Amino acid sequence: MNRELYEKGLEIRSAVLGREYVEKAVQNADEFTRPMQELVTQYCWGEVWGRDGLDRRSRSFLNLAMLSALNRPHEIKIHVKGALNNGVTRAEICEIFLQVAIYCGVPAAIDSFRIAREVFAEIDGAA
Repeated sequence: MNRELYEKGLEIRSAVLGREYVEKAVQNADEFTRPMQELVTQYCWGEVWGRDGLDRRSRSFLNLAMLSALNRPHEIKIHVKGALNNGVTRAEICEIFLQVAIYCGVPAAIDSFRIAREVFAEIDGAA
């Protein structure tokens, strides 16, 4: 493992998804899941999210569209929160999912809208 990339990834991952979420994911890793946590943190967050080519807001746009197209509800939920942290508005999230509906299918977009509403309700209830 490249410790420098891992630490960079840990910093970015925590900034986007929230320190509490990331610490819990890392702390709950066991012998079986730890390699996956390390891989995701180092390569996904350190290597790719850490590149200069796109800002975090743009990466959030892409992630929401791709995760919606792949119909990955758990990841959509955490990345809706991350997108909001990166300055993506609720109106923009709506537009992303409408775009997904046309190009990737209505069922994927409907699930994504439902998940986003759950996240918004959690955030609004906590405020």
